Amino acid sequence: MAVTKVTLSNGVRILVEPMDQLASVAIGLWCHTGSIDETPTEAGITHFIEHMLFKGTKTRTSPQIAQAIEGRGGMLNAFTDKERTCYYCRLLSDDLETGIDVLCDMINNSLLDPEEIEREKKVVQEEIRRSDDEPGDHVHELHLEQLWPSSPYGLPVIGTHQSVASYSRDDIVRYMERRYHGGNLLLSIAGRVDVDEVVRMAESRLGHHPAGAPSEPLPRPHHQAGERIVRKEVEQVHFCIGAAGCAYTDSDYPTQWVADSVMGSGMGSRLFQEVRERRGLAYAIGSYGLSYRSGGAYTVYGGTGLATWAETQEVVHQELDKLINEPVPAEELDRVKVQLAGNMILGLEAASPRMMRMA
Repeated sequence: MAVTKVTLSNGVRILVEPMDQLASVAIGLWCHTGSIDETPTEAGITHFIEHMLFKGTKTRTSPQIAQAIEGRGGMLNAFTDKERTCYYCRLLSDDLETGIDVLCDMINNSLLDPEEIEREKKVVQEEIRRSDDEPGDHVHELHLEQLWPSSPYGLPVIGTHQSVASYSRDDIVRYMERRYHGGNLLLSIAGRVDVDEVVRMAESRLGHHPAGAPSEPLPRPHHQAGERIVRKEVEQVHFCIGAAGCAYTDSDYPTQWVADSVMGSGMGSRLFQEVRERRGLAYAIGSYGLSYRSGGAYTVYGGTGLATWAETQEVVHQELDKLINEPVPAEELDRVKVQLAGNMILGLEAASPRMMRMA
């Protein structure tokens, strides 16, 4: 069915896609704010706020927030990336109003208790330590820092030990007042719902939110060639090889999507077949594109032993050169297009992917 778009008087946008064949609904309350919107002293505060909004409101304790959704058989979660924060849940359609109410309550009425803030700092610092201890995670952060050294896009979403330790409640409130306004909020819902009911529920809970103009995109990040090596006592060399890629608004974005599928998406891709299946150089090998409003990155990732690192690197560069300089055979291109179309259709059979895609 068609997507209904409604904008409240304060700028809050509502997107609804009815899926009458389902018994469930996926709800996402988005704020167009991420790590690129932070000052240097605020590094990681967007992600920290995402954590804090689960810590209790004026009418619900932290356990009650979770139980309101999970107690009905649903799921509740959130994520922060470089440009957006999303609080989302999936539950039965009969519990639609509960889902909307919980997410809006978190946005509107979180206590931001100082004791909880200090406790959550420890949690996030452990999250940073865990990421640093996982070379398969840490290498991606290092890659973007190297690629975009002078842009907010190169900074880690999670922040640093020093920045997390520095947050005060006033810092958090100021950031939310600056970023969590109507022009940056979007409610996306897919599932068995009535559009008029959704708008009524949203208006009563978000219609009073302070208004504001939608955020403007940042300048395209300047990328820099170079190499970054961090030595750790681990069994493998974890590597990222990449370059600047497309923004999702670029005309070449679909081309990058197809090229990525040719190169490193799935077991039939060139990298998987050449690096893993034919040569046995790596277990983990693949590629991915990161696309934002103002730019993007295209990256090959893998992990291999120190003794096979040189050969693996050479093979990856050979495959990249081949992709750049030689036309993709028609048969391979047709296969990838069918694969992508099938993946898209299968992914959109459920409510949650549709809710995410709309936003």
